[in-house]
Amino acid sequence: MNLGVHQIIQAPILTEESQIQARNANQYSFRVHPSANKRQIRDAIESVFPDVKVVSVNTMNYAGKRGAQTGRRRPGTTAKWKKAVVTLRDGDLINLI
Repeated sequence: MNLGVHQIIQAPILTEESQIQARNANQYSFRVHPSANKRQIRDAIESVFPDVKVVSVNTMNYAGKRGAQTGRRRPGTTAKWKKAVVTLRDGDLINLI
């Protein structure tokens, strides 16, 4: 599948835990396209942020959860999504905020 750079990286994940990882381990979390692989994620990060070098990429798939049935015939579900944790080399920094 041929995805563009901004289709692969959908949004940064800015939580308290991700800020701690960025400060202590130089790791940044992103919401990515579910069909993107690690090599595509690495290339997309390095092209969007040209002054950084990616050391490793870890990905996690999150399944959609079923909601409670509240008067409807079918329960709703949340969307499934994929998270990528990108580790940068020492000294590199991504300014997300």
